[in-house]
Amino acid sequence: MTEYLDLLDKAYLAVPQKSSSGERFEMPMADVLLQGSKTIVKNFDAIAGTLRRPPEQILKYMQKELAVPVSKEGPRLILHGKFNPRVVNEKLKNFCDAFVMCKECKKPDTHIVTGEHGIKQLVCEACGARAPVKG
Repeated sequence: MTEYLDLLDKAYLAVPQKSSSGERFEMPMADVLLQGSKTIVKNFDAIAGTLRRPPEQILKYMQKELAVPVSKEGPRLILHGKFNPRVVNEKLKNFCDAFVMCKECKKPDTHIVTGEHGIKQLVCEACGARAPVKG
């Protein structure tokens, strides 16, 4: 019996440790810089690329949610107001939940299509689910 337990311990040591949670999508964190009365998101283009959404769509959402004028300079987003990095990241997470993540399977493999009567729908490429989205 002890020989079996020794072999079992040896086998467990040979098994590699799980390095990730199994989730392949990770919400990108905004690299925020406060400059005077402006808040600059330095990695805005990278965030838009990761979320697979046009930068203009995220820009419009941030403008509505934060109620400030916004502009884009190169790969950066400029918010004309002072905001805590936590607030900016929270708004990006809300955008991701509303416009990127599938409502059924919770995967980020989605795209937005305009259906009948101009209603926009979030279509999941993984499970095929459709859900209406605002904006």
